[in-house]
Amino acid sequence: MKKRILTLLAVTLACVVAVSAQGRRGLRINEVMVANDSTSVVDDFGRYSAWVELYNSTFGPLEISSVFLTNDRNAPTLYPVPLGDVNTEIPTRQHVLFWADGEPNKGTFHMNFTFTPGQDNYVAIYDADGKSLIDEIVVPGTLKPGQSYARKVDGEGGTGNPEAWEIRDGSEALYITPSSNNIIKSTNSKVDMFAEQDENGFGMAVMAMCIVFTALLVLAICFQIINKIGANISKSRKAKALAETEPDAVHVHDDQDSGEVIAAISMALHDHLDAHDRESAILTINKVRRSYSPWSSKIYSLRELPRR
Repeated sequence: MKKRILTLLAVTLACVVAVSAQGRRGLRINEVMVANDSTSVVDDFGRYSAWVELYNSTFGPLEISSVFLTNDRNAPTLYPVPLGDVNTEIPTRQHVLFWADGEPNKGTFHMNFTFTPGQDNYVAIYDADGKSLIDEIVVPGTLKPGQSYARKVDGEGGTGNPEAWEIRDGSEALYITPSSNNIIKSTNSKVDMFAEQDENGFGMAVMAMCIVFTALLVLAICFQIINKIGANISKSRKAKALAETEPDAVHVHDDQDSGEVIAAISMALHDHLDAHDRESAILTINKVRRSYSPWSSKIYSLRELPRR
């Protein structure tokens, strides 16, 4: 029994590790700045340091603790992301920023290496085993201070594919977007198209009214159908109960009574309510109930006039 439990625990642990490793395959290097000048973002100590943006390209939260970041091909385990920090879990399709300032004592997101401006800089992510490469990129040495090397689309382009990357200088067309999407959508094409075709909003109002009235019509039809179903169920139950209590009785249609039944009911009511004498030698006396009040009784009235 103990061997089975240990085997089950081992299989479960292996499955968890495999799923976690598979999820880390969706981790991507998304944007890098080698020389950070005063026009870019500052770290939590107010310093302008080089940074690396990582992106969770999966559709679920991604825990990145125990992975390795490096700028040296020969040292894949240069900077291990520490365990125990709740901020190392990247939400779905979101970003996290690591600072290449060579000061890991400042916190989880401060790495123990820096970049060298003016020359190619290698950046890579390795899995927890220190051997499995997750993503890598070579940042060109032509990158100027204040410029970033970013993916054209967040998380897309594969591993080490320079065609999926571009140099961004912070202009209107090439934003620098640390901890944000590389493509900033300020407008919605569908909304813009609808605004061009229906400038005054008349079409939208008509469409909304049609939707509301259609929904009300559907509800009315549903209620009518439910009402008919309930009536049919009630009729069937009444017929079944009548058949069980009076199996030999003549079944009469619910909506129309026969003349014999009506005549019998009328005669019974006539005999019950008729209080006149029908026999020659018998006097019938019916008690008539009247409202009685002791205040109107004569026994409580004055029998003699008071003496003066």
